[in-house]
Amino acid sequence: MMSSPYILVLYYSRHGATMKLAQRIASGIEQTGMEARLRTVPPVSTVCEATHDSIPEEGAVYCTEEDLRHCSGLAMGSPTRFGNMAAPLKYFLDGTSNLWLTGALVDKPATVFTSTASLHGGQESTLLSMMLPLLHHGMIIHGVPYTEPSLTETHTGGTPYGTSHLAGKESNLPLSEHEEQLCIAQGKRLATLAMKLHRTHDTE
Repeated sequence: MMSSPYILVLYYSRHGATMKLAQRIASGIEQTGMEARLRTVPPVSTVCEATHDSIPEEGAVYCTEEDLRHCSGLAMGSPTRFGNMAAPLKYFLDGTSNLWLTGALVDKPATVFTSTASLHGGQESTLLSMMLPLLHHGMIIHGVPYTEPSLTETHTGGTPYGTSHLAGKESNLPLSEHEEQLCIAQGKRLATLAMKLHRTHDTE
């Protein structure tokens, strides 16, 4: 039996800042009436023998290939690691060759988000790095348009490439009002695009 359409909100968050963004984007998705499915990925260990439980102790459950295969759209987030996405998220994406070979994600909408400790800590390059594998999967990338007033009013996070968050040195700053507004707008836009594309495919 086919499940109801859902948007996958996939993220990695070590200290919780990126998770806050994911939760607010999920809220925006669900305001459209569409399900938001929050998922995360396990950390990558330098110890070859290290393993993690299949279910984390807290937070979202780990993402599976099937979660990604059957989603109607994808919001993907990562903290910045030297201007790039975090290794655990990259590791997960590196294992999605079967989805690429079968074209499972082609023409599905996708968007990205990130958080950094400092204002100029590589937010935009990290967002762009996350777009690359999604383009290889044939996904339709969208960001945050300048018709969103918060994009020009923010003094913390926020980019046209996707929502961002200034988390501070201790990664404990709350989302600013503008960051929250951009998260909601980004989630709504993703869900709306997914529904439009779904209806278009149904009429073909």
